[in-house]
This record gives sequence, structure tokens and C-alpha cells, in this order.
Amino acid sequence: MTLQAILFDLDGTLINSEPLWLAVEHEVMEWLGGPWDVEHQNAVVGGALWSTIDYMLALSGSRVPPEAVAERLLGRMAELLPTELAVMPGAKELLTEAAAEGIPVGLVTSTVRALADVAIDALGRHHFALTVAGDEVENTKPHPEPYLKAVRLLGAEPSRCVVLEDSPTGVKAAEAAGCTVVAIPCVVPIDHAPTRMVLPSMEGLTVERLRSLVPRL
Repeated sequence: MTLQAILFDLDGTLINSEPLWLAVEHEVMEWLGGPWDVEHQNAVVGGALWSTIDYMLALSGSRVPPEAVAERLLGRMAELLPTELAVMPGAKELLTEAAAEGIPVGLVTSTVRALADVAIDALGRHHFALTVAGDEVENTKPHPEPYLKAVRLLGAEPSRCVVLEDSPTGVKAAEAAGCTVVAIPCVVPIDHAPTRMVLPSMEGLTVERLRSLVPRL
């Protein structure tokens, strides 16, 4: 087989949670006493929780402890996500086809485990051979560690894995890990490049097309 695994990002790739994150981040920044809009969200999209919190505290000048900001962010997202979860177009179809083809699927997210599990359970945990959360690695995206960890646990080779990502941060991580990338921009535009395919959505995307992106032995 040329294609050994398919690896998905979560927020903005499998689920349309970026508008929800924007609303919650805006709420929290009002509490911190600072501004927040799409430009600020774009600066942190795809990144780790603690880097986002550092950015918010620096922007607001607040001295609220980072742990308190994290508690408010995650608590509010955990309240809203189960009732407002929206699966991205084409995602369920691609997950179903991968299962039918016997292709292992991994989920690699910068979201911490407690919140990621809310979305994973709603999507269906049976879809995933493994999941890697943001608080389960030392270095989060754009570092390649999250994808390298997933590939290693799946017993695959990076060059035989295709990653689906929506953010420049995630794309950098996947490409640095040596994986083939399909970019589906959700918030921040992503340029075409020899190392990646850029699509407007997953609608109509098939396992066979992903397989064709992986060099044959």
C-alpha cells in the first residue's frame, strides 16, 4: 500500500468550531479588558492553548493568572461545543470511506484532551485508530512532534501519510514531519505549494484521490 494512514486536524478541519472559538475568545477578552476580532484570532488559529492565552494576556495587559483564563476559555467551549457542533462538509463521508477501505485514521489536534474528547465523542470515537491532543506532546504545532508521534504510534512512515489541515500552523507541522498535506483553509488563506494540495472543502474528496498523492514505491 502507498497510503498507510490519514491524519486529520480537528478545529476548522473536521468541525466548524472556529466561529465558536472566536465568540468565546471575544467573551474572555471582554472580561480581560482587551480587544478581540478576526485579526487577533488569525494570529493564534491552529496554535496551542497556552500560546493563545499568552497572546491574550499580552494584548490586554491583564494580570489575571493564565490558569484562570484557561479555565474560562475551556469551560465555556465545553458548554457550547456539544450543542453547536457542526461537522465540516465531506468529513463524515471521507471518514466512512477510510473505514471501508481499511485505512487507519488518526486525529492530531492542538486542543487539550478534555475539550477534544467532547468533539471526538460527538463525531464518533470509532472513526479514529488514535488521537493526539495538544497537552500530550512537549511541542505543539507548528512543531512536527504531534504528527511524528501519531505516525510512530500507527507504525507508519510520514511519507506514506496524508494530513488534512485548515491552518498555516498545522500545515507547517505536517510538512515538517514529512507528510503529504491537503490544506482546506477555514479562516486564514493558505497558498498552493509543491508540498501540498489546497481545496475549498472536503466535499467529493475520496480515499483514492488521497492515495494518488502519495508516491508509489
